[in-house]
Formats: sequence, structure tokens, C-alpha cells
Amino acid sequence: MTVFHFCFDLNHFGYLKQDFYADPFWTRQRTVIVSLFLFAAGLGQAIAVQQGQGWPRFWRRWAQVAGCALLVTAGSYWMFPRSYIYFGVLHGMALMLIASRALAGWGERHAAWLWGLGSLLIALKFIAAYVLTRPEMAGLADVLNSRALNWLGLITRKPVTEDYVPLLPWLGVMLWGLATGQWLLRRRPGWLAIDLGPASPPLAWLGRWSLSWYMLHQPVLMGALMAVAALK
Repeated sequence: MTVFHFCFDLNHFGYLKQDFYADPFWTRQRTVIVSLFLFAAGLGQAIAVQQGQGWPRFWRRWAQVAGCALLVTAGSYWMFPRSYIYFGVLHGMALMLIASRALAGWGERHAAWLWGLGSLLIALKFIAAYVLTRPEMAGLADVLNSRALNWLGLITRKPVTEDYVPLLPWLGVMLWGLATGQWLLRRRPGWLAIDLGPASPPLAWLGRWSLSWYMLHQPVLMGALMAVAALK
């Protein structure tokens, strides 16, 4: 994610000449990064529930995610007023975490069903995209493409925004992570405690401070490039 954003910043300041919005080389990277991000978040919820995290602690953490989402909106509006982020990955996570936590108890008993539900949500996204392109569905498509509802993900055209992570299909990916985490904790708990040697401490530090890293890395990278531009 950090490398991807740094390349985006280099492009923004004119050091690269790339199309981050349409070139498959970049859009596919983004898809992989967001998929890993949300899968790991779902897996993390499985571990939190297994370790006895109660709803009060969950809501405190959720408030941090939701507050950071608002900061992302404010910061992106300052940098990109015409394409600011109004429903990016943190906005999506704020809703997806609630849904995942609510389904966690059910998933502990029926992990296979949770995988199935995640798959159904992902499939629903693509089915809806096909159905809504039919001429007789144009009116409904316009309603679902509006900013009031496009956060659901049932769209036929991508909104103009720097980051867009709607509920569909991405909630399905988080549910896959939740189901996988619950299955591993029951069947293969050792897989979640593998010692990676010297890499373990820095990776553990990044995992512990993942939200802080997410919020700070772009201001630092952009600030550094702005300082270079000012010196030149």
C-alpha cells in the first residue's frame, strides 16, 4: 500500500506519467491491496472475538476508524476538491466491521455458511451490474449511481473520487477473512503463530499500529515531495 501510494504521489507531482485510474497495471494492484486489507481486517475480528473482546472495546476501536474516515474526507477535500474521498476504505470498514462483528457468533458455528455468504455478496455485485445495464433498468440504475446510494456498490459507473470501497463486493471479502480466521483458530491455530524470525518484530509493530501508519504515511510522503519541489 505504501509503495503504491508513493508511486501515485510521484505521478501527482509529475515525476511519473501513469494513468492510475484506468491502467490495469495500477488498478489491479489496488484491487489486490484492498482485498488483502479487508481480508486481514476480517481475520483480525475473528481473533478479537476469540480473545474475548467485548462490545465496549469494539466500539472504542470503531470510533477511531470512523473518526479517521472523517479526517480522510477532510484531507482529501483539501487536496482534491473535485474528487475527494467520501466513501473510501475506512468509511467502508466502519460499516463492514459492524456487520462482521454481528455475524461473528454465527460464523463460529457455521464458518462454511459465512464463506458462502461472502461469496453471495461478491456475486450479487456482478449480477446487479449486469442487470442494471438493461435499458428498462435505467431509472433504477440512476438512483443507485447517485451519491446517496452508490456506497452500496450496486452501480453501473464508478463515481469520481480518489478512493471508493463500497459495501459490495468488499463486505464479502471481509467475511471471507472472518470465516478463515475462525476456521484457523478452531482447526489450525498454530498457523496464526508462526515465527518469522527477524521479520516478526517489525511486522508485529506495523500490525499493532496499522491505523496510525495508514493515516500518517500519505501526509509524510506528500510532505516530503512538496519539500523537494519547494527546494527545486
